[in-house]
Amino acid sequence: MPGAPLFLARAVYRRRRLRDAARLLPVLGLFLMLLPALGRDTSGDVRDAIYLFLMWAFLITAAAVLAPGLSSTEGDQDSDAATDLPASAPSSAEDPR
Repeated sequence: MPGAPLFLARAVYRRRRLRDAARLLPVLGLFLMLLPALGRDTSGDVRDAIYLFLMWAFLITAAAVLAPGLSSTEGDQDSDAATDLPASAPSSAEDPR
């Protein structure tokens, strides 16, 4: 894409990384929740229950920290969406007929 900026704007880059982190959070949560079952042969004890509660609280806290950065204003969405389009794609304002 000739003439395209070499780097993304800092706000757009940060918003994309936050979206990536939000997408990976459920995968991390699943791994952390299954970890006690993978490590021991015992059938649950108090330490496992405490671990699961702490991981649950951690996932809620991580989602709460990520959530404000994921929401954006209308103007930010328009500028971000414009950078996501390929150069040959018609804009939504053009009539394809």
